[in-house]
Amino acid sequence: MKKLFLMLAVAAFAQTMNAQTVLESKNTDNWYIGINGGVTAPSKHYKVMKNVNFDGGIRVGRWFTPVVGLAVDAQAYFGKKYATTYYQGFKFDNLNTFVKMTNISLLGTLNFSNWFAGYPGTPRGFEVIGVAGLGWLHYYGGMKQNAMSSKLGVDFAFNFGSDKQWQFYVEPNIVYHLADTYSNVVYNLSRSNIGVNVGLNYKFGNSNGTHNFKIAELRDQAEIDGLNAKINELRADVNAKDGKIAADAKTIADLQARLRECEARPVQVVEEKENILQPHVIFRQGKSVIDAAQYASVEMVAKYMRNHKDAKVIVRGYASPEGNAELNQKLSEARAAAVKTALVKKYKIAADRITTEGLGATDKLSSENDFNRVAMFIDTTK
Repeated sequence: MKKLFLMLAVAAFAQTMNAQTVLESKNTDNWYIGINGGVTAPSKHYKVMKNVNFDGGIRVGRWFTPVVGLAVDAQAYFGKKYATTYYQGFKFDNLNTFVKMTNISLLGTLNFSNWFAGYPGTPRGFEVIGVAGLGWLHYYGGMKQNAMSSKLGVDFAFNFGSDKQWQFYVEPNIVYHLADTYSNVVYNLSRSNIGVNVGLNYKFGNSNGTHNFKIAELRDQAEIDGLNAKINELRADVNAKDGKIAADAKTIADLQARLRECEARPVQVVEEKENILQPHVIFRQGKSVIDAAQYASVEMVAKYMRNHKDAKVIVRGYASPEGNAELNQKLSEARAAAVKTALVKKYKIAADRITTEGLGATDKLSSENDFNRVAMFIDTTK
């Protein structure tokens, strides 16, 4: 019993000493199942080799950490080399049963390799694992005795497979018979058995995509602080862009409102009685780029020219009177050219049907300077 408690204390200490951090496991992770078999003999018999018997069993277990786990071990002992059991002068012959004894144990498992050398992220090719626990013995034939037991063993394990999902082990072990139901029964097993088993375990797949524990990728505090700072910077950029989008949307709405006002006004007829088409393209101050809202006017002219295959137009660009006259002249030419480019490239109107003129600054079109920054369409069809 002292050895058993010492083993459990060592396992608890190993759990606290193993400082590596692995990914969190689900209750269905890190389970395994296996079979084993070997030979066993009474430890104090004067003819040990002549009393060797065979045994076999299954083992189901789970690792809670790379160091500590639990397993249920069920063993059956076979053969015809157990001597007779005596009780109160009566003879009980155990030779008439194929299974002589069974032992079911709850074992604590301790991976010494991972405890002392740390878990490398995948199981090593070779590991040393200790097993210890309590169990229940049952004898068949004769009196059919029951007894408490304890088991100690060491597994010399070899891991193999594409993901180290298989484990072959050799296990020297000893099973102590702690107490029985009849205190004065003399057992031929001399209260303990020694044995050697070989076994094969299969580890089931885990939620982390492997058949074993996976080490978590840890980050230091400086790296975490840097990432948080970057996140805050990106949030600030998003907020700034949201504000700009809202401002642009307001500008577009204002321009659309002005466009509707402009379109609602009567067409001004010049003295030359030119055929001025209704749509106008309004530009921002100092800009020759067509705003998205202004393409509605360009599209109306394109539709007109598609419906009238012989139609030709002059695009006249204007600028408001603020600023330098030379700059305003270039700006008016650029505005006319931008409208022609849109008609040709976006709406596929032939370039030879469109002429451009830049007429510089003016204050004649409107008393509002915003409506003097325009491009107008003159139908020159004869």
